[in-house]
Amino acid sequence: MKTAITVLRMLVRLCFVVLLVLGIIFWTGHGLSLIPTHMTIGIILVVSLWLTAILAAIARAPMGLVIAGLLWGALTIWLGASQMSLLPGGAHWIIQVLHLLVGMGAVGINERLGAAANARLPVTA
Repeated sequence: MKTAITVLRMLVRLCFVVLLVLGIIFWTGHGLSLIPTHMTIGIILVVSLWLTAILAAIARAPMGLVIAGLLWGALTIWLGASQMSLLPGGAHWIIQVLHLLVGMGAVGINERLGAAANARLPVTA
């Protein structure tokens, strides 16, 4: 199970870097045709977060952290899917920054979940 958690943590990190680069490209007004790719990678990140949360629950990590991971993933999906309709116009940058912060939070929660799960799993040789 430690290997699966490590793979999921690395996948979330990789997805985040790609999403960040794409987000910067979008913010500069370029590459808007890649938005569906951005959304797909975002879904992969959230599914990986959810899988990490499930494995953390199996490893008996703190249930509050597991629930936070599951709910944060849902928040991330909701915000990503609906952000274009939130605060349209000149104030939309607020939603863009919030979207970035929520994505960063997903990575942070994933790291905490992985660490908590690994700390509760037996050491293997």
